[in-house]
Amino acid sequence: MSGDSSSSKVLLKVPVSGRDHIQGSLDAPVILVEYGDYQCPHCRLVYYYIKELLKRLGDRISYVYRHLPISSVHSHAQLAAEAAEAAGAQGKFWEMHDMLYVHDQLDEASIFGYAEELELDLERFRDDLSNGVFAERVQEDFDGGIRSGVNGTPTFFLNGERYDGSWDLESLIELVEKPLGLRVSLLTQEFSRLAASGGIVLLICTIIALLWRNSPGGESYIHFWETDLSITLGGWTLSESLVHWINDGLMVVFFFVVGLEIKREVTTGELASPRRAALPVAGAIGGMLVPAAVYLLFNAGGPAQQGWGIPMATDIAFTLGILTVLGSRVPLPLKIFFTALAIADDLGAILVIAIFYTTDISLLSLGIAAIIFLVLIGLNRARVYSPLPYALLGIGLWLAFLQSGVHPTIAGVLLAMTIPSRSPPNMRTLLAQVITLLQSFELPVQWREQLDSRRQAAVSTLEEITERMQSPALRLERGLTPWTTYLILPLFALANAGVIINPQSVNSLTSPVSLGIILGLIIGKPLGISSLAWVAMRLGLAELPGGVGWGQFISASCLAGIGFTMSLFISGTAFIDNPALFEATKLAILVASILAAIIGSGLLFLSSPSVEASTQMRAAAAAD
Repeated sequence: MSGDSSSSKVLLKVPVSGRDHIQGSLDAPVILVEYGDYQCPHCRLVYYYIKELLKRLGDRISYVYRHLPISSVHSHAQLAAEAAEAAGAQGKFWEMHDMLYVHDQLDEASIFGYAEELELDLERFRDDLSNGVFAERVQEDFDGGIRSGVNGTPTFFLNGERYDGSWDLESLIELVEKPLGLRVSLLTQEFSRLAASGGIVLLICTIIALLWRNSPGGESYIHFWETDLSITLGGWTLSESLVHWINDGLMVVFFFVVGLEIKREVTTGELASPRRAALPVAGAIGGMLVPAAVYLLFNAGGPAQQGWGIPMATDIAFTLGILTVLGSRVPLPLKIFFTALAIADDLGAILVIAIFYTTDISLLSLGIAAIIFLVLIGLNRARVYSPLPYALLGIGLWLAFLQSGVHPTIAGVLLAMTIPSRSPPNMRTLLAQVITLLQSFELPVQWREQLDSRRQAAVSTLEEITERMQSPALRLERGLTPWTTYLILPLFALANAGVIINPQSVNSLTSPVSLGIILGLIIGKPLGISSLAWVAMRLGLAELPGGVGWGQFISASCLAGIGFTMSLFISGTAFIDNPALFEATKLAILVASILAAIIGSGLLFLSSPSVEASTQMRAAAAAD
């Protein structure tokens, strides 16, 4: 299911190459790229930190400088950037670079004075600037920066990933030394940032569940998760087994986060425009319809017919985890496409659960849920940003769905749709307050020690304001994603993935229900995704992601056959009254997911050269 897409890394789109201005060797373990503006006061401040950084780390770091002159604000920035390039043409880029940052006068007369001081060929230098010889070179840097998500100066990229932290020397040293000397202490932090990490935790809990269920005390697995847990309030009691508290309770939080992801993608992400959404939506539709059809080929009219939704879902935690492990062999656009496809797939799975996997409907409970939902929409329209009323009404919505016959996890998705995704309406006021607080730091030196408590209070206020400037939906998604990734989904796997593996259960893999699931996931999924994506492109509605070939696309589609989390969830819902079929489907889902992972990984490895190999092939082709 859903991974940590909210924390997707911002990557450098233009790789470092021989055309760049580089201090140090590209073989250094750390490559630090800066996009800067010679007239930017912040860049000038950071310049001195960079000098100290290079001095301390020596040959352990390679520093690359690229131009991003913001001419609309800094009138001399473009001229200064071209002057640095003109000096570079005479072998003195870094000397001019230092001159431009050390001196804050960047008018034409001053720049020619620096050129004379550096003993450049002044006539050539003047001609280069007059004719704009290096304007295109500066523009190339600028365009590459914009493509890489640079929206101000200075902006840093560490080993190809944008750094959005503090600019002070200590922070920069810590930033650069992370991959050098602090790997052990940062292991947990780095692990939690990987798209693969959620899948790894999920896999560990799945293995624990299997070992527990197949151990000599395997019956304790069933007894433990069937233990009742009751909540009593006066004469009102809500009693469910532990497994139902997880599946019908905690999973509501998971579906709430999925709903927030869907809302974000539809409003501002890959699903925001029809053109961008066409390919992942077409792929998701094909990836649901064809597996369901394959399943029904084996089970139509039989006792397991209602399980047709089981092979429809994709577990994005595992899928993106494998794409991440494959590293440079998987182009970034392909990862983005499959994230968007998974979001569209989630939406389809939610609709299937809501419409087809319901029991007897209680119109009274459903009516109460509708009233609560309308109140939640009213809170959104009234721009209520406090999370408390949404939380209280969300609990009421869940209880209403719990009694309605519609699966209660739908309450999480509906609640997510009502959470405000806009920034607060008083942004101008908040920004004015930020400016006032920042100005308070420019106190005379003799006052600063006396007013340190006020400065600390200002820092606390800044933290509060930056929190307020984020939309409630974004705050909740970021806050809850780690809980769903590292607690709720692993608990779900622990409670649901335990299945007995013995000769009898292995023989069940040839039953119609198992064949429908296995073939639906490992054949139906890639066939459905690829075929409908091809149709969308033939109709001119979409196009293949940049830098992605059909071989890579189809290979990655095989990974979508990893249906684990949602497949188990739908299976438990479809066969809640048939434990024998549920046990058979669990083993089929595990086998299909393992086969899809092996087949997809192998095909991707064969069809996708590494980035380094691709670069060498392009260079050889250019040389020819």
